[in-house]
Amino acid sequence: MRMPFVTMFLASPFDGLEEHAKKVKQCTGAFQDAFACHLSTKCVNFEEHRRYVRHLENEADAIKRRIRGHLPKGTLLPVDKFELFRYLRQQDKVIDAVQHSLDWLSYRDDPGIPPSLQPDFLRLVQAVVRTINELDHIVIGAREYFRGFQEQKRIEVKRIIHQVRLMEHEADLVEDAIKRRIFNMDLDPVTVYHMTRLAEIIGYIADHAENAGDMMRAMIAR
Repeated sequence: MRMPFVTMFLASPFDGLEEHAKKVKQCTGAFQDAFACHLSTKCVNFEEHRRYVRHLENEADAIKRRIRGHLPKGTLLPVDKFELFRYLRQQDKVIDAVQHSLDWLSYRDDPGIPPSLQPDFLRLVQAVVRTINELDHIVIGAREYFRGFQEQKRIEVKRIIHQVRLMEHEADLVEDAIKRRIFNMDLDPVTVYHMTRLAEIIGYIADHAENAGDMMRAMIAR
């Protein structure tokens, strides 16, 4: 039976992208709480926060697989589906990097992050979280644009993407400052490696958010 023409426009892959973006965004609270807990001498629930992030990551993966495997046949897409999948991959890598950073942090409980570096790492976490919080806004804005191709909607999405790029740059500056401090401190080699790698992994969160924004910018380009 041939699908009625009107139904070809009912299903939007951007609904799934928004669901996935909101799931990724949901990890930010636990991410920040896990870091604050790890820095506290009275921390007792770091593993609870880490497990919760892993749970959210698994749920995000399930949404990702559903989007990839159940894109309705006959749906007219406003963009190439492979561009959409590449965007989804970068958005998914955001929460992967959050999970990876908490895993890496857990590998060395003692001595942990040196007290003099703790404020810098907290600033880095806050900087990358700001990029995560914009992902669902990008998707929602793009969906609105593709519904009517209004130029004002496209400009708004580009504005959000530009903000994410600026946020990623700020995160880069904090990451570089942390590395510079590490290499000028009297630390043992294992701590130097653990701390520099931790800064890099946290920085990847903002990198992937920026990559997702750049891919969405390409999709809305005219």
